[in-house]
Amino acid sequence: MKLVKTISAFALLGAIVTSCGEKKTADTTDMADTTTVAMDTMAVAETGTIVDVAAGNADFSTLVAAVKAAGLVETLSGAGPFTVFAPNNAAFDKLPAGTVDSLLKPENVEMLKSILTYHVVAGKFDAAAVIEAINGNKGKYTVTTVQGEKIDLSLKDGKVMLTDAKGGMSAVILADVAASNGVIHAIDTVIMPK
Repeated sequence: MKLVKTISAFALLGAIVTSCGEKKTADTTDMADTTTVAMDTMAVAETGTIVDVAAGNADFSTLVAAVKAAGLVETLSGAGPFTVFAPNNAAFDKLPAGTVDSLLKPENVEMLKSILTYHVVAGKFDAAAVIEAINGNKGKYTVTTVQGEKIDLSLKDGKVMLTDAKGGMSAVILADVAASNGVIHAIDTVIMPK
């Protein structure tokens, strides 16, 4: 009889704890959702668009000049969200001499647009989501760019690597730069479509 009472007491205690836990979880979830919305709203208010953020960083001056020359300022300042794999100035410096100057000429605007939009993916993918996608797909995750071609994402020595349509590779050197309409991941090499 004592054993039955003890088991009953534990069962009752378990039911009370479970029901309290469910209520607490529901309250916590509601609170977390509210906090997330508040934080997202604050982040939007405090950061500019992808173009604003890039323009505010001297290390992206070549990229910003290219975006302006290609007529993509309005597009990349739009609602998005976008994930931009943004080559820094050193990445553009790796291109053969004269390449950037040639791409900035009005007669090459379509080629420039193609290259720049090849660095943009529709949607907001922070570093954690990218790494999770790579790990969940046997070490390689393929994304389709706004330009229409694909980039393969993988991990090497703890860094996210991009492999372009021509087999060229680039590493993410700075992740999760927040913008009001997406996220920027700085890369060390310009990637190229076919």
